[in-house]
Amino acid sequence: MIALSLAEIAAVVGGQTYDIPDPSAEVTGPVVRDSREVVPGSLFVAFVGERVDGHDFAAAVVGAGAVAVLASRPVGVPAIVVEDVQAALGALARHVVERLGATLVALTGSAGKTSTKDLIAQVLRRKAPTVFTPGSLNNEIGLPLTALSATEETRFLVLEMGARGIGHIRYLTGLTPPKVGLVLNVGTAHIGEFGGREQIAQAKGELVESLPAAEDGGTAILNADDPLVRAMASRTKAKVILFGESGEADVRAENVRLTDSGQPAFRLHTPSGASDVTMRLYGEHHVSNALAAAAVAHELGMSVTEIATALSEAGSLSRWRMEVTERPDGVTVVNDAYNANPESMRAALRALVAMGGGRRTWAVLGKMAELGDEALAEHDAVGRLAVRLNVSKLVAVGGREASWLQLGAYNEGSWGEESVHVSDAQAAIDLLRSELRPGDVVLVKASRSVGLESVAQALLETGTEGEVAAR
Repeated sequence: MIALSLAEIAAVVGGQTYDIPDPSAEVTGPVVRDSREVVPGSLFVAFVGERVDGHDFAAAVVGAGAVAVLASRPVGVPAIVVEDVQAALGALARHVVERLGATLVALTGSAGKTSTKDLIAQVLRRKAPTVFTPGSLNNEIGLPLTALSATEETRFLVLEMGARGIGHIRYLTGLTPPKVGLVLNVGTAHIGEFGGREQIAQAKGELVESLPAAEDGGTAILNADDPLVRAMASRTKAKVILFGESGEADVRAENVRLTDSGQPAFRLHTPSGASDVTMRLYGEHHVSNALAAAAVAHELGMSVTEIATALSEAGSLSRWRMEVTERPDGVTVVNDAYNANPESMRAALRALVAMGGGRRTWAVLGKMAELGDEALAEHDAVGRLAVRLNVSKLVAVGGREASWLQLGAYNEGSWGEESVHVSDAQAAIDLLRSELRPGDVVLVKASRSVGLESVAQALLETGTEGEVAAR
């Protein structure tokens, strides 16, 4: 964080100081909520959780070098006490962002946010120092913590914004007002909470509504291939840039194809020229993510050659998202178990088949959460797609939703041993350990709550004498 005195922080957040011998003492380190992350110069934010009360760690964090604690009650060590710790954290983030000279880029969408954010960050940091959301910390706590990690040297601040209802993104943009806003897509993720695609579009569009007008430098970057996103152009006063495979897109892809290993390649076209891209990531769905990143980078002054080179060299920065690892015996494990929705499931299945290249393919799939009334139809459709794509074997893991996956496959024509329903992750591990053969390709994917990453991890520990070679 930029250096701020405790007196200044207290004024910004409207707090009272307690047990602070020197109000001019400065916070020079990171702002953290996890006591294990405290380093000298930190500000520790004490949240009261369901199981843990951060205030209980106040003495320990100050002993570890924290300058003070942002708290909701006095804690016997230097503290700034406020009525609402979350609101105070947001106010501090807003203050720091306003002090910085950085360009703030915000993005949202139903699928692909984290992968796209990672791509944008890897491209922009070739131009200037860039701070970006770690993992998927995209809510009312993670977002301000990310913003507060920026320093005077930061030139680009890339923030992922999540939403579970109307007004959530409006709140986040109030904490960290963006100059560039990117909307990727409107899908079915969290549709059970929102109540429909139109409601999701309404919520996601709050991002472009928050942007400055075009004459003030605001830019809205919208997916030309998604009608609900493209329609958001009418909801903003910012300059509008379209990306996609549509011929009308300002930044578009032509000659899209997958390499023999399942990595996307295409010709990138921008208003200033064209260049070829061959990505290190897996799956055709990354083409749209790459175009979104290219549109942001082009708008911020990078050449098409610089962008294409950066996209071709970018890797995955966040765990359990199409992590491809080959065992010494030739079995390839694709760990995409961080999360799942119908769109990402379909993309992952297509990537699996492309990577298989004639080898046996396994889709180890579990529940897609928060689909509401769409749950049965969407799980059934994914099971059917696995059969249509000729996935060698579908292993549906878990309870009711997994049974719908397997039933969809059965009704599509999987009548032999091409699909099976198992009770839990351990049953899937046991099955795979007994039946995998060298050269097989295994995709593991489900919503985060299912915890299927344990299957991928167990497979990588099986029969691996010597080091596992990560591709």
